[in-house]
Amino acid sequence: QCTRQIISEKLGRGSRTVDLELEAQIDILRDNKKKYENILKLAQTLSTQLFQMVHTQRQLGDAFADLSLKSLELHEEFGYNADTQKLLAKNGETLLGAINFFIASVNTLVNKTIEDTLLTVKQYESARIEYDAYRTDLEELNLGPRDANTLPKIEQSQQLFQVHKEKYDKMRNDVSIKLKFLEENKVKVLHNQLVLFHNAIAAYFAGNQKQLEQTLKQFHIKLKTPGADAPSWLEEQ
Repeated sequence: QCTRQIISEKLGRGSRTVDLELEAQIDILRDNKKKYENILKLAQTLSTQLFQMVHTQRQLGDAFADLSLKSLELHEEFGYNADTQKLLAKNGETLLGAINFFIASVNTLVNKTIEDTLLTVKQYESARIEYDAYRTDLEELNLGPRDANTLPKIEQSQQLFQVHKEKYDKMRNDVSIKLKFLEENKVKVLHNQLVLFHNAIAAYFAGNQKQLEQTLKQFHIKLKTPGADAPSWLEEQ
């Protein structure tokens, strides 16, 4: 019955129950998920590029420091270049901590929270197809003759229709509630993460080390100590 319903809908013959407001919200969610996935991908690329730059700056700082010790006539020049590169690397690691925290939070939102809601949406869509299949079945039987042979079939069809209507109504309600809570969660998470991302980037490129470190404290981000085994540069307190 469900297969017949799907085929008839694709061929444009079957009638389909449509909740315009709910389906519009679902379309927006799916579109937003793609856009957030693109932001995640770009932020991950930025993190990788910054990590490589910080690594190079640290190596350059070490090379300048080594030459500062071995070149008496250029001791000062090599020395302050070493200090500058090491400071840049230190600030870069701090910014990297903020970016990776942003990535982790948005990744959780996209691949856990939104994905969980979309799973409920799939269950709702499946319940909608079942409901329409049994509704169509009942409508067809009601259009036919009503005799001793058909009345038991109509009664059974009515019962099945009622069961699937209740399931459909429940899933529609579940999706509405999840979309509402998701929207509230999304706004809260993205507000915090976008403020963090903006403030950290702005402080880094303004050369404001104090403001950069303050941003991490504000969002309770703690950098990993160099040489730690964990793959991430940060951890959430």
